[in-house]
Amino acid sequence: MKIKICGLNPAKDVQICIDLKVNYLGFVFYEKSPRNINLQDIKVLSKYDKKYSSFVAVTVNPSDEFIKKYLIGNFDFIQLHGSETKERVIEIKNMGLKIIKVIKVNNEQDIYKYKEFNEADVILFDTPGMEKSSEFPANLIKKLPLGEKFALAGSISEANVANISKLGVNFFDLSSSLESQLGYKDHQKIKGFIKKINELKS
Repeated sequence: MKIKICGLNPAKDVQICIDLKVNYLGFVFYEKSPRNINLQDIKVLSKYDKKYSSFVAVTVNPSDEFIKKYLIGNFDFIQLHGSETKERVIEIKNMGLKIIKVIKVNNEQDIYKYKEFNEADVILFDTPGMEKSSEFPANLIKKLPLGEKFALAGSISEANVANISKLGVNFFDLSSSLESQLGYKDHQKIKGFIKKINELKS
């Protein structure tokens, strides 16, 4: 099973995630988000020994200038939450970043949009909206393609991850369910979720 935790604070949340062997650590670059990080905080990330973790820059329609100035050399992956086309995904990948392409799912037909993005390293299925997460309907989860390339977001938590995993999902993306208040990660909730995942693995 793989885990991505999104909306992390570079100074406060990174070390615990590395210590717990979280696979992907997500940092939000979206000014409307309460989890948006200050561009000056990027330099903080260089002090960490990532070990088995990868750093992900979560973006919405990023420009070439932004990618080259702030992301190249600091992040392993870029997560694309916007209206990026197949051609744009290829352009960004050619800059040297691995790609997580988000597919917003309202209905079953939306799921198959992933076929347009073969070049993406990860396809992340999510519920509509950038900040307000809602639970991904079980009937749609059953329609998702399976495999290490495919991840799921949408109100995943310690309470429901066991049932979701029974539907075949093994790559989970979390954010708000691991917070004590909006924009602030709760380290006890992170530990609890990782403990649950380790129980499911055993």
